[in-house]
Amino acid sequence: MRTAPGTAQTAGTETGPMTKHDIAGVCLRLRGRRPVFRNRAKALSSGPNPQQRTTRNPGGLFLSDYQKWIPVPTPETQHFWDGCRDGRLLLQRCGDTGRAYFPPRPFSPYTGSRNVSVFEASGRGTLYSYVINHRPAKGFEAPYAIAIVQLPEGVRMMTNIVECEQTPEALELDMPLEVCFEEIDDDISLPLWRPARG
Repeated sequence: MRTAPGTAQTAGTETGPMTKHDIAGVCLRLRGRRPVFRNRAKALSSGPNPQQRTTRNPGGLFLSDYQKWIPVPTPETQHFWDGCRDGRLLLQRCGDTGRAYFPPRPFSPYTGSRNVSVFEASGRGTLYSYVINHRPAKGFEAPYAIAIVQLPEGVRMMTNIVECEQTPEALELDMPLEVCFEEIDDDISLPLWRPARG
């Protein structure tokens, strides 16, 4: 069965039900692009030299000299990354309920309303939970902590704990933390957390 240009066939193909590749192909064709399916990890690790492997992907920017995935700001999250670049942790608040929320989005997760505002957080928090990863990962030196920080504004943030030993003895639940920022480039600084200094 054929479909008109700009429309998608939903019932199935001439040879049977649509697969995920058929659906992805239709979506890409509707945007004027041809579908390409390849091993993403292999594509990232291959290349004539590291300088040519600076590749922008839907999930982030892979840099040859910085081996971690870097967020790509969107119109909905740009204010958050601008704040991080300036050393400020920005959250949003629902105008109808007065409750803060994270991660950033243009509508309230409590009411669905777009009556939201941006405000600067205190930059303080406590260690709510964590796990210590002992398996090596690109860009990380094992062991390293993957943590959830509770902010006094009422939100929780997943992050890494830095500037302390990555051991259960050093990482105590409810220990006071403060935000710090790791500058990656001129546009992106990552919010990380460290033990509070005062």
